[in-house]
Amino acid sequence: MTIRVLMTAAVLAAMAGAQVTFERLKNAPNEPGQWMTYSGSYRGWRYSPLDQIRRENVSGLKVKWVYQMPTTHMVETTPLIADGVMYFTEPPSNVVAVDAETGRQFWRYRRELPKKINVCCGQVNRGVAIAGDRIFVGTVDAHLVALDAKTGDVLWDVEVANYAHGYSVTVAPLIVKDMVISGIAGGEYGIRGFLDAYDIRTGQRRWRFNTIPGPGEKGNETWSGDSWKQGGGSTWVTGSYDIEQNLIIWGVGNPSPDWNGDKRLGDNLYSDSAIALDADTGKLKWHFQFVPHDVHDWDAVQVPVLVDDEFQGRRRKLVYWAHRNAFYYVLDRETGKFLTGKAFATQTWAKGLDPNGRPIRLPNIDPSPEGTYIWPGVQGATNWYSPSYNPLTKLFYLSVWENKSVYRKGDQEYTPGNRYIGSVPLIDLADDPGSGAIRALNPKTGDRVWEYKLHTKPWAGVLTTAGKVLFGGSDEGHFFALDAESGKELWRQNTGGIIRANPVSYLSKGKQVVAIAAGSSIFTFELGK
Repeated sequence: MTIRVLMTAAVLAAMAGAQVTFERLKNAPNEPGQWMTYSGSYRGWRYSPLDQIRRENVSGLKVKWVYQMPTTHMVETTPLIADGVMYFTEPPSNVVAVDAETGRQFWRYRRELPKKINVCCGQVNRGVAIAGDRIFVGTVDAHLVALDAKTGDVLWDVEVANYAHGYSVTVAPLIVKDMVISGIAGGEYGIRGFLDAYDIRTGQRRWRFNTIPGPGEKGNETWSGDSWKQGGGSTWVTGSYDIEQNLIIWGVGNPSPDWNGDKRLGDNLYSDSAIALDADTGKLKWHFQFVPHDVHDWDAVQVPVLVDDEFQGRRRKLVYWAHRNAFYYVLDRETGKFLTGKAFATQTWAKGLDPNGRPIRLPNIDPSPEGTYIWPGVQGATNWYSPSYNPLTKLFYLSVWENKSVYRKGDQEYTPGNRYIGSVPLIDLADDPGSGAIRALNPKTGDRVWEYKLHTKPWAGVLTTAGKVLFGGSDEGHFFALDAESGKELWRQNTGGIIRANPVSYLSKGKQVVAIAAGSSIFTFELGK
């Protein structure tokens, strides 16, 4: 169901004229006043070339407008802004279009959902995609829906998978050419993961890459018996797109069951891997597995950051990747070859990485019936929230969670639609609750340049700008600005709600605006007069 408010002829004309073409998406850095994809551009930088808000004046930021959502679910959306309209998701699977200048609602699509939906970590959604005159959203009942960008009316609605078996779509889709690229969630329910491409106009599926290979497919030999059938490998965070190589680079989640590897002996490809797929066919070009045979639930669902730069004496196409397992990696984007890696947070599970990037595991680190203490904890040293790369400072920024967990192992049989995890770990420990931080790394070495300490979990992503400002948030509800070169705090605002989302920036009437989801609201800020 779509609810619309009365719109003037001028507003209707403006919205009808908005066309986000593939050419515009490819050249998104040349339109800094928009924010047209999940990460701001195909490169995954979450960097804004806008510089009206600078280190010298950021302390003058004031609230511009606030949009309150009628929801009790956690809000993790990244808003998109195109031609004066902001589009965002409202959990569990709704979409809202508002005036980017005032926050006035134009329309709201409300998804009718089944009474019972099995999801791992809340009925959440991380955002929409836009192409042409259409908005695309995934739903927690595992559908992909195309909406009219002007009215919110449903243009097509396709079932991606059977939600009753634990499949759901929480990822923000990615537009590549005339296709909508969408991942799947449900790794804790014994799904068999995949990445899909759908035709923008018709909703017909173009291709599917199964992240857990079946018999006859390369990598199936890394699964014992029939364990691949419930192998997990979800794809629940938006990847990046290498335009020159026509490669979709995406992260794959944990194998199932999470904490009992006896059910699935072997390396368990392509779980916990970066995968590079030919955008036209979905064929695998290369992969890199961060954690073979993962028994700690360390998904590789972080946003791939694509950078072309000098590395070890020659120009290379690179991927920067800070992984949930507490190691930072640099990969060759043409081959997937491991180039270097280093721990960016406390970890007690590996001696280091071998020359091929494979972890050198320490003894006695696996989950056990009595419990095994390991750093990082189940929530990881970082997680799904976005990092940022700033081409002016040439630093890589991320939110870090210093924590440990008690990993426990138990037996479990697979039942469709029920959790398939092999015990439950102890996550938030009373004797050591953990600590958060924003860290800046030298992306070529992984060395820490600076740190800004947080008092709570850092479940918010970061944004950097040409004004050399970093924006981030915390579970305390503070939205803050740091000096991107030094990490010094420059400004903060208490939003009154937990921040578990990623910031964006755009232009409205010629002024730079910064936006973030906090609590159940969208907050926007601009410089005061």
